Amino acid sequence: MSQDTEYTPPKVWTWRQESGGQFASINRPIAGPTHDKELPVGQHPFQLYSLATPNGVKVTVMFEELLAQGHEGAEYDAWPIKIGDGDQFGSGFVEVNPNSKIPALMDHGTEEPTRVFESGAILLYLAEKFGAFLPADFKARTEALNWLFWQMGSAPFLGGGFGHFYAYAPVKLEYPIDRYAMETKRQLDVLDRHLAEHRYLAGDEYSIADMANWAWYGQLVLGRLYEAAEFLQVHTYEHVVRWAREIDARPAVQRGRMVNRTFGEPELQLHERHDASDFEHKTQDKLAPQP
Repeated sequence: MSQDTEYTPPKVWTWRQESGGQFASINRPIAGPTHDKELPVGQHPFQLYSLATPNGVKVTVMFEELLAQGHEGAEYDAWPIKIGDGDQFGSGFVEVNPNSKIPALMDHGTEEPTRVFESGAILLYLAEKFGAFLPADFKARTEALNWLFWQMGSAPFLGGGFGHFYAYAPVKLEYPIDRYAMETKRQLDVLDRHLAEHRYLAGDEYSIADMANWAWYGQLVLGRLYEAAEFLQVHTYEHVVRWAREIDARPAVQRGRMVNRTFGEPELQLHERHDASDFEHKTQDKLAPQP
């Protein structure tokens, strides 16, 4: 594939497995499982199959916030889905999410087990089930949902657009990087203007809208995505930075970032979560003398 001449699309597109950059080995134009693999099931009603990417962090933060609020019924088992290894194409995972994307959730506490897939759907499902992190006031609830679904429609331009071409594509191309950098900065400006007048996205109340947006835009301005903080000058969005830092300081958010994290600093990794005491064990492991 030539990168120094203009591309003329053929009349019929064909799949070239060698193209696609860092994730070429797991991207394909068809759905369905590639292999048989059952999913593990633990002791709690909620079984979460995920990874600590931004979309996965949304849900683990929500679970940890529910538990911090005292909802004992929100205890969950978390199982890592290593997307780089193709775990999302196992038959068991595809049964939970036919789209083969993390996160995916099974609720075994219903009369018949209930599957929930897509991060926004999981956040809303849990918020309604526990009556938490979604304002009761009609206007504020609507505003929270506005920003929840704004994130669902906007973040693909940040992740699949900017993130892919800036960080993961096999070659750096000016046009797509400029195109998606412009859109990412526009989105940050949307948030910045709103947060200049509101503590949280739905007003004074922290909600699932903040969890969803923080996982992407909050971590972006905190310098955790794509090593692009300087390139995008994220520090100039001062109201987004203020909001991001406030949420980042929440203990439940810090715990949520650790769950099913298989990359980065070892002290921030908790590859599986099966009980609240896992965090205590993790702390003990971190403080224990190394051999």
